[in-house]
Amino acid sequence: MSIYNSSNSRGLVRAMLVIGSSQVVNIFLAIIRLKVVAVLLGPAGVGLLGMYNNLQQMLGNAAGLGMGSSGVRQIAVVRSDAETLSRVSRVLLVAHFLQGTLAMVALWAIRSPLAVWLTGDSTLATEVGLVGISIFLMLLATAYTTILQGLRKIGDLARVTIIGSLAATLVGLIAVWCLGRSGLILFLIVQPLANLCAAVFFICKLPQLNYGRSLQLAEIWETWKPMARLGAAFMVGGLATTGTLLLVRATITRELGLDAAGYFAAAWGITMTYVGFLLGAMGADYYPRLAEVIQDRSLANQLMNDQAQLGLAIGGPVLLIMIGWAPWLIDALYASDFGPATSLLQWQTVGNVFKLASWALSFSIVAAAQAKTFFFMELSFNVVFLSIIWFLLPTFGLEITGVSFLLGYMFYFLTVYLLVRKKRGFRWQLLSLKLFGFHVFFAVLLLALALNIPTTSLIISPIIAVLAGIIGLRIVLKKTGPEGRVADYGYKIFSKLGWPIRGQSE
Repeated sequence: MSIYNSSNSRGLVRAMLVIGSSQVVNIFLAIIRLKVVAVLLGPAGVGLLGMYNNLQQMLGNAAGLGMGSSGVRQIAVVRSDAETLSRVSRVLLVAHFLQGTLAMVALWAIRSPLAVWLTGDSTLATEVGLVGISIFLMLLATAYTTILQGLRKIGDLARVTIIGSLAATLVGLIAVWCLGRSGLILFLIVQPLANLCAAVFFICKLPQLNYGRSLQLAEIWETWKPMARLGAAFMVGGLATTGTLLLVRATITRELGLDAAGYFAAAWGITMTYVGFLLGAMGADYYPRLAEVIQDRSLANQLMNDQAQLGLAIGGPVLLIMIGWAPWLIDALYASDFGPATSLLQWQTVGNVFKLASWALSFSIVAAAQAKTFFFMELSFNVVFLSIIWFLLPTFGLEITGVSFLLGYMFYFLTVYLLVRKKRGFRWQLLSLKLFGFHVFFAVLLLALALNIPTTSLIISPIIAVLAGIIGLRIVLKKTGPEGRVADYGYKIFSKLGWPIRGQSE
């Protein structure tokens, strides 16, 4: 095992553990929020909260012009140049303030017709308008967290996440308890506000950011323009995804009712909470790290394979157990009347195996600033996902949304691989293919059992997940090396089991 490979893998794992720990807290608090909302307001309340969140994400992505993504890349590249770093940071802050203000005013102006289009209820116009405040705060917070991520201040980034989630849970639940449905909007406002306050605190402690010299308008424009141009292309790709989801939610609501939208939101919430935790933990350090080496194809391809392997090794076992235990998860996290969400969650979880495998590759397109390719790549999932639902939802009902999710990410995986192979010369390592094949085979097997013999799937899924976890732990140890007390102990355990770890060349 090369020194670079082992130290690189250790850095990735260390970052995943730090961000992952904060995401565990975030998931726990999200579970509490969803459980209380489900009990107090039922499926309709969960569906409405999901609609607000989706609107916030879609318009926030549009107003941000993708400068969160392009900003992380830019800061990672210039972080050794103090003057350029200071200029880029200040332009990010000013741009997000102005763009957030415009978004807030625009949403308030169209709140009434938008509320009717999304929900069919004109009485929700004020709440829809207030989503604009959350977008303004979210963009300001994004500007600061972009700086932290670009500088790879992973610990501070994790603390910001925890503070925001904790504040949103405390204030939001009190609001829902006292105000009912009208209190849902506070979940969206309090979290970015707390994130902003925490991020400002940590940014002020950074010695490398010197804001002494004022910037000329020409400097601001010349710095903003390339970031906005690159970010806008990424924004359109991200906007296609959030816009597709908003359209799907609205279609389900109109065709099947708000309760059906709540079932969809329940399954989607669990799926995105876990996958968001996993991808957030991986991406916080992986993206700026990849941006630094993207011009070296050999190092970049090694890093992509490393990240794909670590992602499947660490995240795959949980996906496998989620398929068999979906009925219990839905009942525990929501309520007994959310049963229709179970099969949706199972189909989506199998789709997430493909999403997880393709994710490490897709970031190379962002890191290489290939904006048009990124847009086409993101569109591949949305076209398949939306088309199937659009044409088949009236005939096959809500379950088709789960099937379309799986088919969409199968197509996305193929599209990403072909594009990255052509653009970046990417090649899968044998270990990557073995891990991917293992998880796909058992995920499909468990899905078939869950849909036909649920009890068998409930029993078998933890056994397969434990097996996958043991294999995954061995892979992580082999890639990170025996350095450290915990790693050395792991090496000794596998030696006693008769399955010694000999290094990457074995």
